[in-house]
Amino acid sequence: MLKHTLSKLEEKIKTSGNIPEDKKQEYYELLSRLNEEITDLAETDLQRAESIKKFTKASAHEATREELDPNLLETSIQGLRESVREFRTSHPRLVDTVNDICIFLSKLGI
Repeated sequence: MLKHTLSKLEEKIKTSGNIPEDKKQEYYELLSRLNEEITDLAETDLQRAESIKKFTKASAHEATREELDPNLLETSIQGLRESVREFRTSHPRLVDTVNDICIFLSKLGI
């Protein structure tokens, strides 16, 4: 993920009232793992890596909105899941990381 995008997401998380303080570090770590995986993927499939990055950004946006909309959050999470579905065999760590992020974000909407 571009360093600039990651920095913007971290800032949104830091100021978000939707993410409990004790969970923010967990989210930073998940995004850092995702950054590593997307960087690896970008070497072979830049277009797919960009798609995953954009769905991650949309999901983070929905999770950190002042007024959380569970439907929009779920839609963005589903898009993120779908963006990595075909990589189960070739990039299992990427898929696992995205699934961990989706689970984390889903818990925010409850």
